[in-house]
Amino acid sequence: MNMSKFGAYLKTKSFRNTILLAIGSVIAVVLITFFSLSFYTNHGAGIPVPILKGLSVDKATKLLDDQGFAYKIDSIFVSDKPPGTIVEQDPDPGTSVKENRTIYLTMVSLLAPNVSLPSVEQTPYISAAAMLASYGLKVGDTVYRSDIARDMVLEVKFGGQPIKAGTKIPKGSKLDLVLGDGAGAAEVDIPDLVGLSLNEAKFAIKGSNGLVLGIIQSRVPITDSSGSVVVSQDPVKRDTVTKVSVGTRINLTIAPGKKDGPN
Repeated sequence: MNMSKFGAYLKTKSFRNTILLAIGSVIAVVLITFFSLSFYTNHGAGIPVPILKGLSVDKATKLLDDQGFAYKIDSIFVSDKPPGTIVEQDPDPGTSVKENRTIYLTMVSLLAPNVSLPSVEQTPYISAAAMLASYGLKVGDTVYRSDIARDMVLEVKFGGQPIKAGTKIPKGSKLDLVLGDGAGAAEVDIPDLVGLSLNEAKFAIKGSNGLVLGIIQSRVPITDSSGSVVVSQDPVKRDTVTKVSVGTRINLTIAPGKKDGPN
């Protein structure tokens, strides 16, 4: 075909129809491909992720199951939130995702990990409380016991029982602290003087570092007190009273008769 004939062909209706058919075919292929791909990938369609934070793990997983999501769950320990509560989620609430997308959840552990009780005995209360907090432990009740050191930790109790440093307890536990009241130096033990000779009783009171000999009385007239025996005293040691304040006077009642053994 020479150039004149080719030029004439380009002007024919047959050529124009061929070109239009070719262009139409290309457009059709492009449109079919586009819509097929959109359908395959669910282009532009998605499901918003529900709000899961704050829900129990049972409610959260049921909600995800109902909406067609998959999920994976991890756990951490958080002392101030109920066990089994969802505290983190990925993707965030409201994010539009495809059906069957995996949602990652973090819940509060159902079992608290154990920690070792740090050594806080003979430590000031403020320092002990800070140390316990750093181990994830809490201070419960504080009670005071007579001791020279004020606000010094004398004992740690868990569940009402004394425990020592190194004991394994659940993280987040509350511990009761026994503290010194600073009054220990102002109290002394009541001596048991009944049955002692008068001289021995006087010696015991003098050596008590704080008690004073009070009134000495006799049930019967006594001409020689050196042979007397203490038959009662005031105050006397009891189950509920074992100490008295420094400077307390100890009154004695004596009776004739020598104490067994040497004076």
